[in-house]
Amino acid sequence: MKIKHQLAIFNALTRLLVILVLWLMLPILVENVVYRHINNGLLEKKKKFIDHLNQNEINDFIESSGDSTETYSQFSTLHSEFLVLSKISVKPHQKETAFSNDYRIIEGEKNEYRILKYHFAYGKQDYQLEIGSDLSEVSDLTFIIRFFIIIVLVVILLVTFLADTVYIEYLLTPFYKIIDTKIRRVNEPQAFDHTPIKAKSRDFRELDLVLNQMMDRIGELFKKEKQFISNVSHELLTPIALLKNKLENLLQNDSLNDNTVDKIASSLKTLDMLKKIINNLLLISRIENNQYATDEEVRFYEIVTDMQEDLQDRIEDKEIEFLNTMEHDFGFKGNKTLIHILIYNLITNAIKYNRQKGKITVADGFLNRHYFLSISDSGIGMDPSQIEKIFNRFARINSDQDGQGLGLAIADSIANFHHIEIKVTSVINEGTTFILLFPEAVKRN
Repeated sequence: MKIKHQLAIFNALTRLLVILVLWLMLPILVENVVYRHINNGLLEKKKKFIDHLNQNEINDFIESSGDSTETYSQFSTLHSEFLVLSKISVKPHQKETAFSNDYRIIEGEKNEYRILKYHFAYGKQDYQLEIGSDLSEVSDLTFIIRFFIIIVLVVILLVTFLADTVYIEYLLTPFYKIIDTKIRRVNEPQAFDHTPIKAKSRDFRELDLVLNQMMDRIGELFKKEKQFISNVSHELLTPIALLKNKLENLLQNDSLNDNTVDKIASSLKTLDMLKKIINNLLLISRIENNQYATDEEVRFYEIVTDMQEDLQDRIEDKEIEFLNTMEHDFGFKGNKTLIHILIYNLITNAIKYNRQKGKITVADGFLNRHYFLSISDSGIGMDPSQIEKIFNRFARINSDQDGQGLGLAIADSIANFHHIEIKVTSVINEGTTFILLFPEAVKRN
């Protein structure tokens, strides 16, 4: 997951947590605000009632109910408010004014009320005044407020998430530009772009500077490595050539017995093999160091046709049936010599590891608009463990076969150099297929 998405999700989760906390606290906050408003209203009504109260009115309000309690009650038409005045004995330390929530039944209808209880004395008589306000509207109001606020918060969450995503994308633009132009597209130090990246963030400017300095050091090391490889190749090949000339001159001596001649011939064969190994290793090194041009037009049908003629003697020695079923004259920009070596190594491997009177088939086609070239043989095949190691240097499928185990390593290096994907399928004692999948999406010819 990209860092911009992680930051946006983190911000969204943080806001979601805030929304959840607000959602849980909202009823308490609303009730406190509403209750404060209702309490103030009840206090105002109490004040108006007490300010205009006199003994005659009390006597008019209070009616004997036939027992020890004398009360007066009145309520609004919709039962949203009520007022009760009662004669009671005030207990010591009893609060003069108190608020509470309680259910009352008025004309058979039970509702919850916010009730103000006020105790006062008038004319040596204690009274209790109760003024209630219906809370059913408060519950409805709380639900509406919660519903409205949750919609608003969700909208804010979505808007801020999109805003964060866009803003983070804007902030990280220099970072992605550094990745794209200075890392992903760079295959060698010489191709590195030292142009400073425009960024408002100091962190990205510093990252760009450090990358430039690092690539400068890598470039210097790269130059030294190439010089070292060139010197080593010269120093190794020169004594090998001298030894070979001396041994060849010794063979001209007629006084040598057969045993000595055989030993000298064996030494010459070893020198040839050593020279070949050094040349192959140097070839791999030059390929991996991108020391070859890739601007030549390569025609695969022509290469395979010419190669079939060049290898005809080896094909006939094993009585192999070589089938060229290519149908496309596909053109590819690359290094013609390296591509020739790549295909040559695959075909010679198909010959080497094939059975007597076997078959080799070369075919081509298009897969998802990408050109592919396949080379199949009917040879000894490989198991999965062997397939994993075939591109390693000095890896050999069969110890009975000649070779240094560098052919497929060279093929792999050439393929990587040209961004060609090699796929291998194989079945023991049935054969092996190498498929070269080329990077360029093209139209059928």
